[in-house]
Amino acid sequence: MFYRRVAALVGAAAIVAAGCGAAASPTPAGGGGATVAPGAGCTVGVSWNNYQEERWAKWDEPALKAAIEAGGGTYISNDAKSSAETQASNTENLISQGAKVLVILAQDGTAIKPSVASAISQGVPVIAYDRLIEDPQAVYITFDNVEVGRMQAREVFKAMPKGNYVFIKGNQADANADFLRGGQQEILQAAIDSGDIKNVGESYTDNWDPAIAQTNMEQFLTANNNDVDAVVASNDGMAGGVVAALAAQGLAGKVPVSGQDGDLPALNRVALGTQTVDVWKDARELGKAAGEAAIQLCADKDISKVKNTIIFKSPGGNDMTSILLTPIPITKDNLNLVLDAAWITKDVLCKDVTPGSVGGC
Repeated sequence: MFYRRVAALVGAAAIVAAGCGAAASPTPAGGGGATVAPGAGCTVGVSWNNYQEERWAKWDEPALKAAIEAGGGTYISNDAKSSAETQASNTENLISQGAKVLVILAQDGTAIKPSVASAISQGVPVIAYDRLIEDPQAVYITFDNVEVGRMQAREVFKAMPKGNYVFIKGNQADANADFLRGGQQEILQAAIDSGDIKNVGESYTDNWDPAIAQTNMEQFLTANNNDVDAVVASNDGMAGGVVAALAAQGLAGKVPVSGQDGDLPALNRVALGTQTVDVWKDARELGKAAGEAAIQLCADKDISKVKNTIIFKSPGGNDMTSILLTPIPITKDNLNLVLDAAWITKDVLCKDVTPGSVGGC
């Protein structure tokens, strides 16, 4: 497995929130009882890979920015617009604007490595946000993506324990695509070995693009004469493309489909029954954890002193100092969780849903 389990992730979500919150509180300064926040005077630069994706602007950035500002720091950012080349220059631009810590959501985890090494050589600590960058001098903050894959596969397998499966994977340049697929395989391997499950289609999806996912799904349906019994799709955007392809063949709601991210249309699909599971990663917690870690690194560049980290053994064999948060699988049986957390409103969740057909609607 990819992970070295350390204290069973120690209830990561709650502990990260509690431990890092303490680090962000003001610390005494000299003279007349005045206080200064630990990140006072610190600029944190954030490089987004594609800010147009709904999640980053709606959930991650507000929480990240709030945590940085609560610690006394200043938030600046730029957007690579899905270009690895642009992101490389963007990181240097952030440093030239005075960033003392970088938070990088990598478009391509390999292509960005020279930029990360350059930043660290200039004394600028780096946080790899949500996506792995194989540099042990960077802090890696994400959800447990292998477990996300397990959760996806468990729910689809529960709904369809036998039959023809299709696997719609993420961007090949993003290590998360293989983390997810590895977790899925752990759950399904025994059934594959026994012949109960047959893999009739598997593809990476450039940039996790829903349109590409839909095209790939259409091709798998054609190649199998629509004889597809389940689809393990690795995120919600791609799940939307899959469901569109299934709907065109009258199969939406008949074929189990997985996803992740808690996208609002996906949660509505769960309520409607066209998506089986949406693994919810509360991006507000991820943004908060990264912002608080950035403030800690402003005060002390030693990544080993960032609170609530564990060691993650990466596919490249690196011991990554990491914070791993715990996701939650959302099905038709626990939709109340996202309602109670104010992640989604009832009118959005229950759009076109038959009243009383699922909890929360």
